[in-house]
Amino acid sequence: MPPLDQYTDEEIKHFDQSYVWHHITPGAAAAKGLPVFVKGDGLDLWDIDGNHYLDASAGGVWVTNVGYGRREIVDAISAQLLELNFFAGGMGSKPAASFAHRLLEKMPGMNRVYYSSSGSEANEKAFKMVRQISHKYYDGKKNKILYRDRDYHGTTIAALSAAGQSQRREQFGPFVPDFVEFPHCFEYRNQFDDATDYGQKAAQLLEDVILREGPETVGAVIIEPITAGGGIITPPEGYLQAVDRICKKHHVLLIIDEVVCGLGRTGQWFGYQHYDVQPDIVTTAKGVASGYAAISCTVTTETVYQALQEENAADTMGYFRDISTYGGCLAGPAAALANMDIIEREGLIENCQVMGDRLMAGLQALKAKYPLIGDVRGKGLLCGLELVADPHSKEPVDESVTMQLVGACKNAGLLVGRTNRCFDTFNNVINMSPALCVTDAQIDQILAILDQGLSTM
Repeated sequence: MPPLDQYTDEEIKHFDQSYVWHHITPGAAAAKGLPVFVKGDGLDLWDIDGNHYLDASAGGVWVTNVGYGRREIVDAISAQLLELNFFAGGMGSKPAASFAHRLLEKMPGMNRVYYSSSGSEANEKAFKMVRQISHKYYDGKKNKILYRDRDYHGTTIAALSAAGQSQRREQFGPFVPDFVEFPHCFEYRNQFDDATDYGQKAAQLLEDVILREGPETVGAVIIEPITAGGGIITPPEGYLQAVDRICKKHHVLLIIDEVVCGLGRTGQWFGYQHYDVQPDIVTTAKGVASGYAAISCTVTTETVYQALQEENAADTMGYFRDISTYGGCLAGPAAALANMDIIEREGLIENCQVMGDRLMAGLQALKAKYPLIGDVRGKGLLCGLELVADPHSKEPVDESVTMQLVGACKNAGLLVGRTNRCFDTFNNVINMSPALCVTDAQIDQILAILDQGLSTM
């Protein structure tokens, strides 16, 4: 008997309710019982009670880019694990070498791939690279890492030290020193009396912080190309290009966090590729293997790689002395290769562009219908609705309103996301990120259920 079949459905629900500590879920909610998902196919999900859902959240956290039930990925993992399941990343392997080659073909200007197992870990590696470069070349002084208000880079203490989200940080300090926040680039809630040339003005706010701290102390800037959990914030015109220029002017490394946006989510292989910039380090995870295996990548230029190598045979401390245990699990790159094959074979980058336009057009139509929607924004299949109590003052709704809409959608068989334990005031954004294989009919179903839910608010 397969191990999971030895228990009844009621026993499984009891075990889940009694013994599992669920992520970012209050105990009171968990005590009432949560859906226990048992099967997925494409964008369709079924729970243990037989309820059916259309998943417009890509696994709840922007992961399942190619959808559920992809046998070719499972077969690729199975074949690799039988051949060789693991060896530490200090040695080579066929899947790791092959996927690095395939990935770098999509990332002109980037040249090295460091494997680990989560987005948080990928960003930790980037931070350690910056700090080691500071010690090797700047006497440890160029060690500050600047992060942007509303961005999020992971759940470890160092990653939370770079989190521009107050509720994600609260009660977890003290944090790692020399992480410094700079202002957001959120045009809907711009900081200026005159929003003309907002992208340039918002970028200047970054340079102001670099100059205040002293360029000789700033080692890197980390940003999401499109802020995801912080409210689906697309960069204003000219902003990322200006950030790139400012970083190069002050000899500051530019880290682009593509953990959410990478591998096609925005209608390009990577979000930064919409904006004509050249990062020094790119981090990615989530959609790299669409959740079929745990894998993340810290991708660097050759310049960064060479900066972290030994100078001579006697230099035993000059290279990047780091390890990720599960960066050596070969299920990850095997799954990532099969995942990329699907994206290319089925034209999912192009489908993301077309379906993203269809979704955005439908969301704009809902905005025209419901004053509750203050703003619609996004790129590709990363889209958001900001809910407001008043469209003129832009006063955000209480988060109970977004919870109500998410609940109404769930009851109607649609799973969408929301800003959740991010801010004191602005937990008022509904987000949608269906798998890149979404169809016209499924986009229309998402819009119809949203319309139904909004009509009851």
